[in-house]
Amino acid sequence: MSTRIRVLALLSLCLAALLLTIDQGTAQTSQVMIRPGVMLPADSIVLNPYARLQMIKPASSLPQPGRFHTHLLLAVPQGGFPRINPNITVGPPFAGYLFETPASLGCIYNVVTVVPGCNPNTVTTNPSGGTRAIAIVDAYDYPTAAADLATFNAQFGLAAADFTVIYGTGSPVNGCTNGTQPSGNTGWNLEAALDIEMAHAMAPGAKIYLVEATSNSYTDLFNAVQIATACIQAAGGGYISMSWGGAEFASETSYDTYFTGSNVIYFVSSGDNPGTEYPSVSPNVIAVGGTTINRNGTTGAFLSESVWNSDHDSTGTGGGVSTYEPRPAYQNFMSAIVGTHRGAPDLAADADPRSGVWVYNTTYCGGWCSVGGTSAAAPMLAALFDRAGFFSSSSYNLVSAIYGLAQSNALASHVTSITNGTCGSANLAGVYPGAYNPSIDPAYILAKSGIPWSSCVGWGTLKDSGTPNVVASESLTK
Repeated sequence: MSTRIRVLALLSLCLAALLLTIDQGTAQTSQVMIRPGVMLPADSIVLNPYARLQMIKPASSLPQPGRFHTHLLLAVPQGGFPRINPNITVGPPFAGYLFETPASLGCIYNVVTVVPGCNPNTVTTNPSGGTRAIAIVDAYDYPTAAADLATFNAQFGLAAADFTVIYGTGSPVNGCTNGTQPSGNTGWNLEAALDIEMAHAMAPGAKIYLVEATSNSYTDLFNAVQIATACIQAAGGGYISMSWGGAEFASETSYDTYFTGSNVIYFVSSGDNPGTEYPSVSPNVIAVGGTTINRNGTTGAFLSESVWNSDHDSTGTGGGVSTYEPRPAYQNFMSAIVGTHRGAPDLAADADPRSGVWVYNTTYCGGWCSVGGTSAAAPMLAALFDRAGFFSSSSYNLVSAIYGLAQSNALASHVTSITNGTCGSANLAGVYPGAYNPSIDPAYILAKSGIPWSSCVGWGTLKDSGTPNVVASESLTK
């Protein structure tokens, strides 16, 4: 090896190690202006600050012992967003960017009449439908939630939401009732804004609950999950979305019963770094991984959807084989892939901040910002399930039905298989734990096993013509 090559290799390893340090939140933090006079909090972590789009992690998305963290990332253009007021016409708040809108996502996921290109700056037909309730579980209070959601709806021409905030701080035995109002937290405010806006955007007819936990501790969030379950059951059944998680732990299986409420389907984002997290690996939830929406940089036309990963930092969709959760029966037919433990995720949706979604949040962003991470994917998929009518008497039964259709090759009418892309960053191989292993890439798994599943996007992304195949739909609703 020449001296020059050795130096370059050493520099690459040093850069990777630095990025890992930044990702763990131990490097100096930065403030970044995203609108005139609006600075992100000083505890924001900036990844690759020299990129055309800076990736920024709020403090709430960093690991904390005994607490779950959010799965969100911001994409901020160099110099921030334009020094002008947002557009007053229906559509993106700032023209010229390719961040996704309710209409462009509806076009890509085939829930509206598809317009060639699905360009977010030109398509205007929003998704419709949604008949059940969707509960979003997050930590801390978000006092401007209703007002921010109303601004989001007005900007994109969405109908007003049937929206209720529940303080999930009381006793679950009291059902869907308010406890004491929690304190506020700006990072989790942004998470909640992303969650409720994406759920309403994809299923505007659904009733939306925001259930706020006292804090992001395991105890408080699981308490809020129980209250959210009561809310969904009181509404006649529906869906719960959780865009948070943390490192797996030995006693995690004892918490799986929190996701067994009758007539409730639980969705959990898989994380924004290579590897597995709890509770997305629970056998009783639909684990949601992340994709990248690839567009023509000049015309904005949709080209494809691929696995979300980055070769510039440690971000990318979470997923893999659980350390502690045994393989559920519905994955027995793919034991050659997952071995003796639960493999996740099950499905995926757009999560890459570079193809992120517009979000309105007054507390953290001071207005409009673009947000990604698997935090966006979980509520998006929950809403798509609602409008498609995919439901069951239990979350476990619905996950089993999905794998049953996959085993019988009947899932293709509902899912777009994602077989391009790599699970994790090849540039961080050997530096970031689990960063890259070609044996888990979707194309490799498909070639070796003939099964179009991977531990980064599961079976792929949901598609829906608006009138699902009756036979397949019945299989998913048993």
